[in-house]
Formats: sequence, structure tokens, C-alpha cells
Amino acid sequence: MAGLNISRGRAGDGGPALADRLLVRHNLNLALSALFLGIVWFYATGQAGGLLDGGVFIAFAGVIGAYMALNIGANDVANNVGPAVGSKALTMIGALAIAFVFEAAGAIFAGGDVVATISKKIIDPSQIGDVDTLVWAMLAALLAAAVWVNLATWIGAPVSTTHAVVGGVMGSGLAAAGTTAVDWAVMSKIAASWVISPVLSGVIAALFLLFIKRSILSQSDKVGAARRWVPALVAVLAATFAVYMAIKGLKHVWRPEIEVVLLTGLAALALVFLAVKPLVARASAGLENRRKAVDSLFKIPLICAAALLCFAHGANDVANAIGPVAAIINAVGSGEFAAKVSVPLWVMLVGACGLSLGLALFGAKLVRRVGIEITRLDTIRAFCVALSASITVIVASWLGLPVSSTHIAVGGVFGVGFLREYLINSGRPLGRALVRDAGPAGDRRERTRRSRQSKRRLLRRAHLLTIVAAWLITVPSAALMSALIFFMLRGALLP
Repeated sequence: MAGLNISRGRAGDGGPALADRLLVRHNLNLALSALFLGIVWFYATGQAGGLLDGGVFIAFAGVIGAYMALNIGANDVANNVGPAVGSKALTMIGALAIAFVFEAAGAIFAGGDVVATISKKIIDPSQIGDVDTLVWAMLAALLAAAVWVNLATWIGAPVSTTHAVVGGVMGSGLAAAGTTAVDWAVMSKIAASWVISPVLSGVIAALFLLFIKRSILSQSDKVGAARRWVPALVAVLAATFAVYMAIKGLKHVWRPEIEVVLLTGLAALALVFLAVKPLVARASAGLENRRKAVDSLFKIPLICAAALLCFAHGANDVANAIGPVAAIINAVGSGEFAAKVSVPLWVMLVGACGLSLGLALFGAKLVRRVGIEITRLDTIRAFCVALSASITVIVASWLGLPVSSTHIAVGGVFGVGFLREYLINSGRPLGRALVRDAGPAGDRRERTRRSRQSKRRLLRRAHLLTIVAAWLITVPSAALMSALIFFMLRGALLP
């Protein structure tokens, strides 16, 4: 699992004693993870009736699926609760507790009794041939995806676990059967989603923040403006989440018609508006006419949004860990590789427990990165990120794009950060004044340096570059790892 950066510490922060405590905690987390994987190994072996007659496939698949679930929890879940932590709407412990419960609930109750065996239909199983080769190809894909997500977590980059699985499946498919096994049209859609989904989410989050600034925060009577607009904004959030859950979060157990989805959204919009309006009126009574007071009105809706995002994430992304496992179990039992298979209860529990345990043991690092370190978030900004995430998923699903919840959530954070930079820097004449005051001769380099110094950077470029680079290389890196693992397995174990 992901490592922890441990230093000697500054004076007054505990020094070596703090480093020792962090090391003990890190080793304990690793030990608990190893214990979980060991339990899965022994249980999977028992379910398979031993390691003979295909039982070794099931045991390996169970452990690798559990390892993948741990990494999904450590990396991917941060996107759902990070903004709430950064805005101080939730403490780290509170965020981890909410995510623990709702991720597991989403995986168990809405994760689906039937899952697709080949992520996003990347490869055609008929092109690969015998079942044993296909099983090893799926094991290689799952292991490569898990290792890549583990590495990304270690460097502090929130990446798409879905794209990691896609890359793994593509790599093992290429290694097993060549280019004809891969559906390149699907891959082109995935490549398009790398750019479209984070940009779209960033634009939507920035637009909502701009609307709130102009309609509420820039008004002379901020509290009065909040009474008018906060109920409408919360109602929009509720409506988008109702549609989000109908078409995405509950897709494994309920697939309503488009008319039902729209009616569900409209009903949520009306009911929540009517319910929230008097609540906001009471909560705003006596508030000071300040931004911080208005900010507090968004706290509870933001916490609810984080919980719903976790539920939807658990329902969807648990399939990245358990889908290949269920497929391998079915292939060992039937001798065929089906397009969709039923998920045994123990496999679903492994996925759900892995998600929650990975988050609890290793998720704090990425929660801080998304919620605190990229840009400063208050409750209003974090609310805009959550709202943009649900809207972007709906738009992308309508366009037929395979989206990543990681790209969408982090894209929203980027959008908020860039908007803050633009608004602050565009309203300050200091930069132009420094250029004019550089002297008549005007050393150009000195003028440029002073002008740059006058610009405030409210979004950390180092984190931006690290995350975008990790996004761009996720699919090819996972594919390369998967192909290498498959070749190693074939050389060692296949005839």
C-alpha cells in the first residue's frame, strides 16, 4: 500500500518522537492490510475447495481483488470527502467515518448482483482463445491496475481507478491476442474523457461560484440574498443528485426510463426547495451580514452531498475490484468466459470491506491533497465542487463518455482555484503599477519579475502538474505493467 512521507520534523513539532509514532502507525496499517489479504486468501481457498482444480485461480483472484479494493479506498474516495474536509465542514475523522459507511453501503446494496467482466468492453474475449489464458490476462490486468493506483497514492496523485483497470485490460489483451482484441473506438472515447470531463467540471464549478459571488456575496444585504438563493441552490443539488443516482449510482439495481428520471429530478427539486426555504429562513435569523455567516448555511447540504457521492462511488467503482474476480470464478466453474456474471456474496463483501479499510488506513493523505493542498476551499467553494460533480456525470452519461469520478471532482477543485486567481488578480492594479515604476530605461527582466510577483497564486502549480501528468499516463502505464505481468505469468505458468 501507499507509503507515508516521514521526516525528522521541525523544532517543536515532536521531532524524532513524532517520526517514530508515524512509522509505528504506518507499519500497523501495513500489518492490518496484510491481515485482511491473508483472511481473503484463506476464505477464497475454502470457497474453492482447496488449491486444486482451479482453486488457485480463485484464491489469487480474491487476494488481488482485495488489494485493488484497498487501493481504490485509499485513492479514489478522497475525491468525494476531500472538499468537505478542506472547507472544515467535516473533520478528517468525521469524513472518514461517513465515507466508510456510505462507500460500504453503496457497494453492498447497489453494487449489483451482476457485473460486467470486461471493463467498458475493451477487449473481445473470443479473440484470446482458451479460458486459462483469459483468466491469467484478467489477473494481470487487475494486478497492474492495483499496483499503478498504489504508486499514484504514494506520490499523492488522485487518479482514475476505472482508467487504471481499462489500461490493464487493454495491455493484457494486446499481450494475449494482439491489436485485433482491443476495441479502439471505445479507447478513443476514454481518451476524450481525459480532457472533457475535468474541463467541463471545472467550468461548471467556476460558473456556480461566480453566480454565488455576484448574487449573494457581493450584495449589500448578504443574508437577505442568501434567503432567496440558498434554497434554490440546495434544491438544484438535490435534483441533480436524484438524477445522478437514478442513471449512475443505482444503475446496477434500477434502470428507469428517461421520463421517470426527469420526473424524479423535478420532484426532488420542488420538495427540497419547499422543505429547505423555511429552514434557511430560521437558520439565517440573527446572522451577521458577513460572508462567513452565509458560508455556514451551506454546511449541511455539503455534508449530505459528500455522503451521496460516497454511496454512488461505492456502488459503481466496487466493480473495478470485484468484476474480474467474479468473472474468474465463473470461468473456473463453467469453463467459459461470460460477458456478465453473478457476484457471490463473499466477493461483494471483500470489495466493500476493502474500499472502507483502504480509506480508513491510507486515505487521509489524498483527502488532504484534494481538500486542502490544491487550493483553499470554504464551504461555498466545496459546495460548488460537489454540485459540478453530479452535473458533469449526468452530462457525460448523456454524451456516452466513460467518465472518471476522480477527474470530475479534482477538475471542479481546479476550476474553483483558477476562478479565485482570476478574480483577485484582475481586480488588483499593483502589477501594472510595478511595471510602470521600473524606471524609464526599464530592465525588461526586472519588470517581468516584479509583475509576476504581483500575481497571487491561489492554486498550487506543482500539484496541478503532478496530477495532470498522472492522469495522462495512467492508461499507458497500467497497460505496459499488465502486458509485462502477463508475459511473466505465461512464461512461468502457461504451456
